[in-house]
Amino acid sequence: MRGIRDIRLFENIPILVRGALNVPIENGKVANDYRLRRALPTIRFLSEKGAKVVLISHIGDKGTETLAPVAEALGKMIPNVSFFPETIGVQARSAIRDLSPGNILVLENLRRNNGEKENDRTFAKELAALGDIFVQDCFDACHRTHASIVGVPEFLPSYAGFLLEEEVRELTIALAPKHSSLAVIGGAKFLTKEPVLTKLLSIYDHVFVGGALANDFLKASGKEIGKSLVSNTSSDDVKKILANPKLVLPIDSVIENEKILDIGPGTRTLLSDFVKNAKTIIWNGPLGNYENGFCDGTNAFAQAVASSNAHSIVGGGDTIAAIEKLGLLPHFSFVSTGGGAMLDFLAHGTLPGIEILNSHTSV
Repeated sequence: MRGIRDIRLFENIPILVRGALNVPIENGKVANDYRLRRALPTIRFLSEKGAKVVLISHIGDKGTETLAPVAEALGKMIPNVSFFPETIGVQARSAIRDLSPGNILVLENLRRNNGEKENDRTFAKELAALGDIFVQDCFDACHRTHASIVGVPEFLPSYAGFLLEEEVRELTIALAPKHSSLAVIGGAKFLTKEPVLTKLLSIYDHVFVGGALANDFLKASGKEIGKSLVSNTSSDDVKKILANPKLVLPIDSVIENEKILDIGPGTRTLLSDFVKNAKTIIWNGPLGNYENGFCDGTNAFAQAVASSNAHSIVGGGDTIAAIEKLGLLPHFSFVSTGGGAMLDFLAHGTLPGIEILNSHTSV
């Protein structure tokens, strides 16, 4: 996989960058700029080399949101940023031609065009017409087979940005953990977590399951879970993983209105003991109903990991939000910008957006 340091010409070259600009917007302003800060090294490098930097990204799921607030926030971090309210077309190409070397243009939300999610070849070709070179730097969407992820590299010389390179490097390390090793997977939806649980159980010494995901295993093991959230999945699939001796489940819980909403104090102590002996820790997903304020288990585990000497790798939106709120981000070895992408990479060792870069070494 070629990186942007391998690009030979930059000056006055329009370089199309698929950035990770999908950030939360509240009252027309960026509410959390963490992903933007992680995107800056690639943007700054290309700008300082004199390229015409053309940023494309999605924001939100429905295609109704705009990237205008993102462009405004970026403009406060790096100079010469402007916004153009279209994604493709003659006017967008004209705006790019008028860019001065080193300037940065943010185009409108990719998902306003149905061709993005559908990986429409015509849409991908129109996107590719906006630049002479393509840089993929959006790890958090590389598990999607969308036009800006797997379509554009078919038409342009393509390179990995600094963020994508770092994600691949660090998550590859996570696939070869030093022992003793601990993996912690929270959240919900067993079906989306089954592949990564299977993989982690084959390489980690202990795999703890928390959040609503744990309810599926507690129920399958005969524990009473009341009205707790469970997945609509086959109990046989759950029992297959449950049989693995490396799997660790909560030993107590915080319960309200007959629902399990967080791990209990005994489980927090159990996890803390695992952390003390671990040399590698990987974590994705909150350990309780974080969105509704049940964050004690998540916070306690974050503090334990931050205080440890282990190589720690963490990902997932709510997980990162919790760590950032506690001011602990600098105490983790690596913080991934991907949630689902991180889990898919750990399960399969690659992603569609990475595979296409590896297979299209020249165009």
